[in-house]
Amino acid sequence: MHTMQSAQASTEEVSTESVSSAQAMLEHYRRVRQFSETLCAPLSPEDCAIQSMPDVSPSKWHLAHTTWFFEQFILAEYQKAYQPFHPQYAYLFNSYYISQGERHARPQRGLLSRPSLHQVLAYRHEIDRRIAEFLCSENLPTEIHSLVTLGLNHEQQHQELLLMDIKHVLSCNPLLPAYSEKERTPSRASSPPRWITHSGGLQEIGRTVAREASDAHFCYDNETPRHKQWLEPFAINSHLVSNGEWLEFIRDGAYQNPLLWLSEGWDWCQQNDISHPLYWQASDTEWQEFTLQGQVPLDHNQPVCHISYYEAAAFANWAGARLPTEAEWEYAAGEDHSVFDLHPNSCENGDFGQVWQWTASAYQPYPGFKALAGGLGEYNGKFMSSQIVLRGSASITPSGHSRRSYRNFFYPHMRWQFAGLRLARDA
Repeated sequence: MHTMQSAQASTEEVSTESVSSAQAMLEHYRRVRQFSETLCAPLSPEDCAIQSMPDVSPSKWHLAHTTWFFEQFILAEYQKAYQPFHPQYAYLFNSYYISQGERHARPQRGLLSRPSLHQVLAYRHEIDRRIAEFLCSENLPTEIHSLVTLGLNHEQQHQELLLMDIKHVLSCNPLLPAYSEKERTPSRASSPPRWITHSGGLQEIGRTVAREASDAHFCYDNETPRHKQWLEPFAINSHLVSNGEWLEFIRDGAYQNPLLWLSEGWDWCQQNDISHPLYWQASDTEWQEFTLQGQVPLDHNQPVCHISYYEAAAFANWAGARLPTEAEWEYAAGEDHSVFDLHPNSCENGDFGQVWQWTASAYQPYPGFKALAGGLGEYNGKFMSSQIVLRGSASITPSGHSRRSYRNFFYPHMRWQFAGLRLARDA
């Protein structure tokens, strides 16, 4: 009798724990999903439909694609005889997953006047209802928590993309409308920058596993495996490069000096008439900067933002320094105490929460890297060509979505992302 009672109690404990875990997962799912719609609240339906360049996606496309991700990789995969919400949405809202079927051309997403924003929101809410029902079902497959966690991190990536994209969209409007009327966070006074020396040696970077059940241990497959790298002694600056320092770079004629630039960077500058960071504009009396809170006077104490890798490398050359490698950056990084904001406001927090930082490292697989199995293997590995790694996080990175091992990546000419730089040098 005692043994049977113990077994029954143990079963009840496991059952209770399982229900509690599913409930916590569902609450987390709802929080992340709601934040995407919160970010769109200041926008009109017209705002949500515009694509201002091929790299930008309309806001309503982001809302739909992140929903398609949950529908495609969880509901359609794990529910027998699953009936999609709409037979054509998989074609419209697949991004780059070739294994998942044909896709609407990326540069033509802005041509989709239908479905309307209202219809896209109806799609989101129905898939949310189905996901909630699925997560509360019995005998949930053990890998579902990991898949939901991946999907939520994917959605957080698109929340940042949504803000990047709508900023570009609004900047193309001659009225220069603000995304938000919220008062800007003033730049914070900072201590003088200093060089922090590190002895280097044989160090470990990266993460051990691609996905774990606990959200706190989540990472993408491109952050794995953990491995050793030899670092020569180096120094890294405590501060991000400021707008004021970038103005000195401009006034010294750096954009007209080919000796500072990589060959591809110089060609890019000349062909595109580049002479300052994206969203900067010179007036008769002062420089202006377009932000998510509208056009404002340039704050010299804030981190420079929206620069390409080519510009970052040229500045480092001009300053008699270099960009850090991603291994140096990860080894030197401190704790993340960032707070979500619509614009960077401090150069002193050199690691997280202001601007993504260009490194000197090409986006390549770590030794022993293996992509996730199946269609999700297309998430990161297929892009390991011709791109550069950025480290840290930006002011618009959602809370809880940054870590020391995170590897962001963009092509060297891109600068609509919130990208800046920190300098390094050999010790």
